[in-house]
Amino acid sequence: MRLLERNNAGEISLANDFIANVPRYAILSHTWGDDEVTFSEMSSSTGSGKLGYSKIRFCAEQAWRDGLRFCWVDTCCIDKSSSAELQEAINSMFRWYRDAAKCYVYLADVSAPVSGSIGTSSEPVWLAAFLGSRWFTRGWTLQELIAPASVEFFSKEGICLGNRRSLENYIYRAAGLSLEALRGKPLFEFTVQERMAWMEKRETTRQEDKAYAMLGILGVFIPLIYGEGRDHAFNRLLEAPIIESALDSSSFDTFALPLRLTEVTAVTRFIGRIHELEQLHAILGKADGRRTAVLQGMGGMGKTQLAIAYLRHHQSHYSATIWLNARNDTTLQQSFARTADLILRQHPTFIYIKTAVESRDANAIVNAVKQWLDEAQNDRWLLVYDNYDDPELSRDNLIDKIGGATMGSLLETTASQIDVPTSRAFDIRLFFPESYHGAILITTRSSLVPLGEIVRLGKILNVEDSLAILASTSHRQDLKNDAAAVQVATRLDGLPLALSTAGAYLDQVSTSWAEYLELYQESWLQLQKASPQLLTYDHAMFSTWNISFRHIERRSQAAAMLLRLWAYFSNEDLWYELLKQGEFDNVSWLGDLTKDRIAFDSAMRLLCSHGLVDADPATKECGAQSLGYNVHGCVHSWMVCVLNSETDFEMVRLAIRCVARHVPDHREPEYWQVQRRLLQHANRGVEMTKRVLCLEGEDWWVSYNLGNLYADQGRLSDAEPMYERALQGYTKALGPEHTSTLRTVNSLGVLYEEQGRFSDAESMYERALQGYEKALGPEHTSTLDIVNNLGTLYREQGRLSDAEAMYERAFQGYEKALGPEHTSTLYTVNNLGTLYREQDRLSDAEAMYERSLHGKEKAFGPEHTSTLRTVNNLGVLYQEQGRLSDAEAMYERALQGYEKAFGPEHTSTFYAVNNLGNLYREQGRLSDAEAMYERSLHGKERAFGPEHTSTLQTVNNLGVLYEEQGRLSDAEAIYKRALQGYEKAMGDERVSIYPPALDPLENLGCLLDELGKTEEARLYYARAMDGVEKVYGIRSRRYQQLASRLNNC
Repeated sequence: MRLLERNNAGEISLANDFIANVPRYAILSHTWGDDEVTFSEMSSSTGSGKLGYSKIRFCAEQAWRDGLRFCWVDTCCIDKSSSAELQEAINSMFRWYRDAAKCYVYLADVSAPVSGSIGTSSEPVWLAAFLGSRWFTRGWTLQELIAPASVEFFSKEGICLGNRRSLENYIYRAAGLSLEALRGKPLFEFTVQERMAWMEKRETTRQEDKAYAMLGILGVFIPLIYGEGRDHAFNRLLEAPIIESALDSSSFDTFALPLRLTEVTAVTRFIGRIHELEQLHAILGKADGRRTAVLQGMGGMGKTQLAIAYLRHHQSHYSATIWLNARNDTTLQQSFARTADLILRQHPTFIYIKTAVESRDANAIVNAVKQWLDEAQNDRWLLVYDNYDDPELSRDNLIDKIGGATMGSLLETTASQIDVPTSRAFDIRLFFPESYHGAILITTRSSLVPLGEIVRLGKILNVEDSLAILASTSHRQDLKNDAAAVQVATRLDGLPLALSTAGAYLDQVSTSWAEYLELYQESWLQLQKASPQLLTYDHAMFSTWNISFRHIERRSQAAAMLLRLWAYFSNEDLWYELLKQGEFDNVSWLGDLTKDRIAFDSAMRLLCSHGLVDADPATKECGAQSLGYNVHGCVHSWMVCVLNSETDFEMVRLAIRCVARHVPDHREPEYWQVQRRLLQHANRGVEMTKRVLCLEGEDWWVSYNLGNLYADQGRLSDAEPMYERALQGYTKALGPEHTSTLRTVNSLGVLYEEQGRFSDAESMYERALQGYEKALGPEHTSTLDIVNNLGTLYREQGRLSDAEAMYERAFQGYEKALGPEHTSTLYTVNNLGTLYREQDRLSDAEAMYERSLHGKEKAFGPEHTSTLRTVNNLGVLYQEQGRLSDAEAMYERALQGYEKAFGPEHTSTFYAVNNLGNLYREQGRLSDAEAMYERSLHGKERAFGPEHTSTLQTVNNLGVLYEEQGRLSDAEAIYKRALQGYEKAMGDERVSIYPPALDPLENLGCLLDELGKTEEARLYYARAMDGVEKVYGIRSRRYQQLASRLNNC
C-alpha cells in the first residue's frame, strides 16, 4: 500500500510502499474532477499547482490534526499506468477503506458558512446541497460510505458537517441505504440481492466499474477486464462460487437438521467481532469442497460464543449445523450419539442410523453419523468441534482407534467427570467425515491444530465494545460517561470472560465501578472467587487457565516455572536475552531454559500452543536482540495471584537482577531500544522490591543500574531514589572513597545538573573528582569524565572561562590516553563546540561540531543518540549563522531520530521540538512555531516540572513568539514567569551570569521599552548588560547591542 506522508514542516510526499505493518492512516473519499494530481506528478513533485492538489492538502492537514501522519488519496497513490497495480488496488480497495483510521468525505459541491450553519427552518443551510451532492450518485463511493469505521463529511471549504452517525438520517435520504447498513451491521447479514440493489441508481465513468465497485461489498475477487462491458462484468461477478451459493434456492429438506445448542449457553447479546465473523464466513461460506476453519485463542477469549454467533448468523446457509463437544473423545462420542438421535427423529428413513442407535455401541454410532455426513447429496452441512484443547495429531492416529465404549457408559459419564482435566489427548481427525465436502469449524486453545485456515481470536480492541459487554452483563447504563467504568474496561483489556465476570458481579451488588477497580487491583483472587459462575463460560476466570497450566507442567517443568517467574516481570515483551541474564544466579531450571535459543524457543512454543502466551510482540523494533512475547493482563493477574499465591522473594530478586544486568551503557549501539524495552520490567521490579525489600548487600549495583536506565530515559524523578539507595549501600559496604561509591556520586551530580540543581551538582562533582584523583590519579579516564562534567556545569552556570579550562584538560587527557577518535574524546570535542558557540566563536564551534559529528557517525552510526545530539547542536549553530535551510535539515534529522529512538515523550525529543519552534519563528511560520513550543513546554513540564531551567527556556521562547504575534501582555507575563523561575533555581548571585537567564532580562527590557515603560525597561537592560559583560565581555556583539538599546531608551 502506497501512502502520502506529511512531515513536521507541512510538506506532503509519497512514502515508501508498505507491505506489512501499515501505519495508521486517513483516507479520502471524493468525486473526481478534471484537474486531478496523478501518481507521476506526485512522484516528481510537479502537481501542487493543479486544482486537485487542494484536496490532497486538505486530507493531509486534517489527518495531521487528528494525529495521523499518513493518508491515502486514490488519484495519486495508485500508478494507473500499471494494469497489475490497478487490478491489485481495485481488489484491495474495500479493505483499504475498511482499515483506515479515518475516512474524510470531501463534498466539492457543498458549501458551508464558516459560522452559523443553521438556517431559518432549524435545518443546516447546506442540507439541500448535501442531499443533492454528486457524491451520493457515484458507484465507487458506495464502499467508501460503508466500509470505514469512521466517516466524516466536509464541505468544499473544509468545514466538518458531521459524521456518518450524526448525519445518518440525511445520508439515508440521499443514499437509499438502510440505517442498519449505515450503523455497521455486517455486510454478510444482507442478502446478495439487497447489496446489489444499493448500486442500481449509481453510475461510474467506465461501465465495467459498476460491477467492479461491488467486489469488496460482496466479498468477491475477480480479474479486471476493461472493455468486456457492464453486463459481462456483472455476469462474472455473479458466477463467483460464494455468490452462486447465496443465490441458490434449492431445498435442503432431505438432509435438513434444526440447530440445537443444548450443550452450550449463548450470551443474551453478542457484541463486536464483526471482522472475525467475516473471516469465518470467507472460509466456511465457500460452495465447493471441504472447508475447515480453526478458531484459536486462549481460554476466556470467547471462542465458543463467536462460534455460536456464526451459526446463528449463517444457519440458513447450511442444511444442517451440528454442535459437538470436543473436550475429549468421551464428550465427542456423546455429542455424536445425540446427533444420531436427532437425525433419526428428523429423518427416520436412514436405517443405518437406526441400527447404530439401537446397538448402543459408541463406535458404531460415530461411524453411522459420519456415513450420513458422507452422503453425496449431503454436502451443505457445518460441524462445530468445540473445545478441542488437548490435541494429539500424528499419522499413526489415522488408523481407526475409536474404542468400544457403549452408549450406556457414555450417557452415565457425568459433567463433573468430563470437566476434570486429564491427559486424554486424542486425534480429532478420527471423528471427521471422509468425503471431501461440507464445512468444519474447530475451536481450540492450542496453536498445534493445523487442520484448516487459522483464525486467531485476540482481545477486543474497541473499548466501546468492551463497555457494551459490561453494560449488557451488569445491566447498568451510560457507561461511556462513567470514567471509572471506562477504566475498568481498559484494565480488563478486551478479554470477554473478564468483562462478563465483572458485569455479572456488579449486577448483583451495589458496588460502584471505582470500588470494583480498587477491589480488582488489591484483592484479585478473592474478587474472582466471589463472582458468580457464568453459564456462558465453562470455567471461572481464576481457574480457566489452570487447565492449560497443568498440561504445560506435565510437558515441561521449566516452562511452568517461567510462568511463575513472569509474574514479577511486566506482562508485555519478555525476550530471550533478558531472561538469559539469569544464568549468573545459578538457577538450574532457568539455565536449562535459556542455554540456547532452541531450548528457549521450545519452551515458548509450548506456552504459545496452549494460548497463554502470544508470540506477536508489542515491541517490533528490537535491534540486534530477539523479539519478545506477551501475556494478556488478566493472565498476568492469574500468574500473580494463583501461580504465586504468596510472593516469592527469590523470584522477585531474580527478575529484577535480570533487568538490571541487561541495562546497556549509553555508548552501546542502539542502546535506547533495549532501554525502552526494559522500562516496564524495571517499573514492575521496583514496585515489587518496595513491597518486599528483597535487595540486600551486594545488590546495590541493581539500584545503580536502574538509576542509569531511568536517567537515560529522562525519568529523573525515578532515577534519583535509585542512585540515592545505591550511594547509601556502597558507602556503607565499601566506604566513601571506593570507586563504585564515587561513580554513583558522579551520576547523582549529572542528575542534579539535569534537574537544574547546580549547587548540589557541583558539590557531587567536586567530591567525585577529589576521590578519583586520590584513588586513580589526575590523568585517569574516569577522573577526566568528572572534569568534563564539571566543564559542562560551569558552562551552564555562565562560568565560561572555568568551563573552557575543564574542557581543555579533559580533551588533552582523552587524546593522550585514548586517541583523537575515541568516543570520549569526541564527546568533549562536541562540548567545546558548544562552548565556542556561546563565546561567539562560531567558526571554531563549527569545526568542533564537524569533527565530533564525523567521528561519531564513524563510531556509532548516523542514528545513535549521541550522533543526534551533535546534529542538533549543528542546527543551532547554522541558525545563529543565518543558514536556516541547513538548520531545518539538522533539526528534522535530530527530531526524527529522537522520536524513533526514545519516542515522542522523551526529554531529548522535547529539546529538538523546541529548537524547531525557534527556527519556525525566525522563518515567520508563527503558527507552526507555537505548536512546537506548546508541545515542548507541556512535555518538559511533565518530565521536569514547571520551574526546571530547561522548561523555563521554552517559556521564554514562547514569550518571544507572543511578542511577535502582538500578544504583548501575554509575552510580558511569560517573560516574568521565566525570570522568576531562573531566580528561584539559580539564586540571586548566579542568575546574573547564567546565560539562559539573560534572555528574559533582555526580552523584558525590549518589550517594556516598546510599551513606553522606559524606567522599568532601563532596569532590565542594565541587569542584562551586567550579566552579558561578566559572561561574554564588553567587546561582544551582544553587549554592544544592549548598550545601544539602553542609550536609545
